[in-house]
Amino acid sequence: MTYHEPVLLQQSVNLLVQNPDGIYIDATFGGGGHSREILSRLSPAGRLFAFDQDIDARQNIIEDARFQLIMSNFRYIKNQLRFLGITQIDGILADLGVSSHQFDTGKRGFSTRFEGELDMRMNQEQNQTAAKIINEANEEDIARIFADYGEIRAAKKWANIIVHARKENPIVSTSDLKKLFEHKIPEVRRNKIFAQLFQALRIEVNDELKALEEMLLSSIDIIKPNGRLVVISYHSLEDRLVKRFLKNGKFEGEPQRDIYGRWYAPFEPLQSKVIVAEEAEISKNPRARSAKLRVGIRNHAEEKK
Repeated sequence: MTYHEPVLLQQSVNLLVQNPDGIYIDATFGGGGHSREILSRLSPAGRLFAFDQDIDARQNIIEDARFQLIMSNFRYIKNQLRFLGITQIDGILADLGVSSHQFDTGKRGFSTRFEGELDMRMNQEQNQTAAKIINEANEEDIARIFADYGEIRAAKKWANIIVHARKENPIVSTSDLKKLFEHKIPEVRRNKIFAQLFQALRIEVNDELKALEEMLLSSIDIIKPNGRLVVISYHSLEDRLVKRFLKNGKFEGEPQRDIYGRWYAPFEPLQSKVIVAEEAEISKNPRARSAKLRVGIRNHAEEKK
């Protein structure tokens, strides 16, 4: 079984690598598909640092003197590079979300298709799991998670069902959770609702949106002028953050003004429309169907007051 089929591989790397001698970051190493393609574009002087917090990714490490895998959440990208003495890079590629390997490993609990523990940790060494949230969080917090991260309309109702059910028996597996709702959801909508539910729990367990925000903000400080930020997202919550950041340099509100009162954003979006996979790729890799690729070019630093 392939660990992970990289999505939008050629498009993303073509847009990322503009300087063969440069320093690049693969913020989501996974199966290493994007990293291998980046390395194929670099000269002997180029360097690639990859980040991943999942210990399973170590099995895909690349034996190349220009490559280094850093076992860390990409939210710490700036500090990790600083520790290595690197303050400026030529570009970052981030392929967000869950890898095919994580989805297809039932015991990890990411997929609605398999029986497994309600785990959902990308970093298998952390304490927080989906089961802990489902069995220990209060009803209001569970409803918030479902509403904010799963965009589930009946979030309060679902949270109430869970809180009452767990009084009788702990909810510890993917099937335990699904059984609570499968007879309450029309079959035609069941897969979509379950996917929203699992997404919500996964985002909460891994603090995914906050980690993404921190990585994006760090990119302002570490990407050189004219360097590239390339991000592939898979759901509207991620894509909305990336789109707003590339447009304004912020996640809410208007962009900053420079000392002359002109609007200033750290990045210039490379394209007006999001890049999506073609049907030929989608037919080979269905995960590509929801992928959205956005690219920003780092503007020259704003003048300080």
